[in-house]
Amino acid sequence: MKAFADLYARLDATTSSNAKLAAMQDYFRDAAPADAAWAVYFLAGGRPRQMVPTRLLRELAVAAADLPEWLFEESYQAVGDLAETIALLLPESDHRSEAGLAHWVEDYLLPLRGRPPEELAERLPPLWRQLDRQSLMVCIKLITGAFRVGVSKLLVTRALASLAGLDAKRVAQRLVGYTDLSHRPSADGYLRLIAAESASEHAQRGGQPYPFFLAHALQAPHAQFEALLGPAQDWLVEWKWDGIRAQLVKRDGRLWIWSRGEELVTERFPELHELLDPLPDGTVIDGELVVWKDDRVQPFALLQQRIGRKTLSRKLLEDVPVRMLAYDLLEFGGEDWRNRTQQERRDALEKVLAACASPLLSPSPLLIGDDWEDLARQREASRSLGVEGMMLKARDSLYGVGRTKDMGVWWKWKIDPFSVDAVLIYAQRGHGRRASLYTDFTFAVWDAAPGASARSLVPFAKAYSGLTDEEMRKVDAIVRKTTVEKFGPVRSVTPSLVFELGFEGIALSKRHKSGVAVRFPRMLRWRHDKGIEDADTLATLQDLLQ
Repeated sequence: MKAFADLYARLDATTSSNAKLAAMQDYFRDAAPADAAWAVYFLAGGRPRQMVPTRLLRELAVAAADLPEWLFEESYQAVGDLAETIALLLPESDHRSEAGLAHWVEDYLLPLRGRPPEELAERLPPLWRQLDRQSLMVCIKLITGAFRVGVSKLLVTRALASLAGLDAKRVAQRLVGYTDLSHRPSADGYLRLIAAESASEHAQRGGQPYPFFLAHALQAPHAQFEALLGPAQDWLVEWKWDGIRAQLVKRDGRLWIWSRGEELVTERFPELHELLDPLPDGTVIDGELVVWKDDRVQPFALLQQRIGRKTLSRKLLEDVPVRMLAYDLLEFGGEDWRNRTQQERRDALEKVLAACASPLLSPSPLLIGDDWEDLARQREASRSLGVEGMMLKARDSLYGVGRTKDMGVWWKWKIDPFSVDAVLIYAQRGHGRRASLYTDFTFAVWDAAPGASARSLVPFAKAYSGLTDEEMRKVDAIVRKTTVEKFGPVRSVTPSLVFELGFEGIALSKRHKSGVAVRFPRMLRWRHDKGIEDADTLATLQDLLQ
């Protein structure tokens, strides 16, 4: 555990990718395979379910530190991170555990889940006393599922590839599914990640998908596209669907469905199991899972109803029918097709789908335009069609790994976001490097138009991104000066600041006081030119629903 905590400290102390890369290489070079297996899992984004309730952790920490609860809460507010707060307040122990990360996770931490509170109260303090402050903080982050350290999966991939002398794309392929909840890291699994390439590797993948190829945002005016991208005829153009990116894998007489987050979601979409028979073995299709009703794609909010349910009733399956809109063929006949051109893959995909002949799996339509101006006019219909804009894929591009340009390029040409002017009414501290600042905000709009006899602010969205560091510091100072009340980690403030919020979608919601839910809200700009009385109203949001 100590070595992994030291790695965390090195990673947390720098923003340099090269320094992070060097720190991980140093750790993996010396770590035992079992410890390295769990380190890869956590660094690449693996999140085991919470092992101990947060409330109980706080109670045990208060008792172990022999502090009044109010003082612990004030300390927590000052620090902004629960694990760091506990590590700072607990008495430092003379004992130092020599056990590795795997031993701690498998023998000490995972067995905590589901234990009764009285047993946890007996187990945890002795465990904590075995760790120094840094190791204790990391340990609590693992217990709560809050471990984050600013390392991308791509960087972890590069560290392993350089250490093992492998192509990073090969390591990326082996890492797919590694952080799924159903996966248990092991020494053998880690050794397979860094093993020399073998001719039989491709045939032994089972249901494993390929690493997803990601698009870059295209924000230039379309008048510049000819100079930037060349003629429109060199590109395959599709709608950018508002669904879940997924891969459909058919091998060995079985069917698997993987989300872009590398989560195995096969059981969430039982109707797609009908594709098992018509699809040939050795087929992997990349596409978008969408709700399809009345001959068109439906809002993402409907799809969320299925994602959030543990049990899929017959009525839900009937009310929220799903299909896959396919746009790429990654494997055919058991052969990896990613090094073939986009055009060749698309032509083969259409033949596969025609032979499959299932309404549950249809091609994402290609859009035809005389030039970029013509496509820009078509793009104006995006909102009415329930799409987010267009995807541009070079006809000669190969299928890469992640958001890279070394094998070709995809662009996402999104429409401008919805936007409203809203008032900041609540603030909460951020996380990690932002733990000392109030950076997570709740915004509200008025429930009536100006001039109404009485009106109030109704919260409708939370956002934490979009401002510069300097703007964040200025907002933090205003939050501290205008705080009215404290509710645990949240502060209510005197309404005084107006921001333009942008978001990708909006839908009706019975769970929210405002009656609406917005998707991917962020701050577009600080409206210094507007007072709170000039902010938008619920009527504005309701108009956007149309």
